[in-house]
Amino acid sequence: MSRCTLAAPARFESLVKKSRFLARAAPLEDPVQAAGFLASVHEADATHNCWAWRVGEAYRSSDDGEPAGTAGRPILAAIDSQGLDRVVVVVARWFGGIKLGAGGLVRAYGGAASECLRTGARVALVERTRATLACGFEHVGTAHQLAAQFGAVKRDEAFSGDGLRLDLDVPRERLQALQSALRDATRGQARLEEATG
Repeated sequence: MSRCTLAAPARFESLVKKSRFLARAAPLEDPVQAAGFLASVHEADATHNCWAWRVGEAYRSSDDGEPAGTAGRPILAAIDSQGLDRVVVVVARWFGGIKLGAGGLVRAYGGAASECLRTGARVALVERTRATLACGFEHVGTAHQLAAQFGAVKRDEAFSGDGLRLDLDVPRERLQALQSALRDATRGQARLEEATG
């Protein structure tokens, strides 16, 4: 099963026994980005801003003052149950005067997060790898054209007396095809090697 993330930020709002719940979710690349998103959507006037995020094997969640396990974990469970990765979800709650109880909180936070994620557009995650491309000046145009054609993203570029060196992020499943295309187009004079370590 291919892993997915959100294609764009999503939001969902609900009312449960007079408490207002506002769920917001966004795709992210790393945990540092999660912290930035959490800060950017923090609702200062909300009673609680509960959240969870997952990036691969790394994850975190917070109940933000709600009883332990009633908010952050249900939000994380919503992310996991929908097979999502590289996602952050924040659910703000404005208390409406009626206590929901532990089960009610779990359902409200988990439900708001699930619905927010369910309605968001998704995109498949592509496993990428770092690679270095080296070629002479005569093959610079070909190197750039083929890298783009195979979905490689340039991270760095440097010229030396020998030619060009590109540091690339390449879709792992297309690495060998790009290596073959470069070899054929440059008669073996361009080299593409996967970074190690």
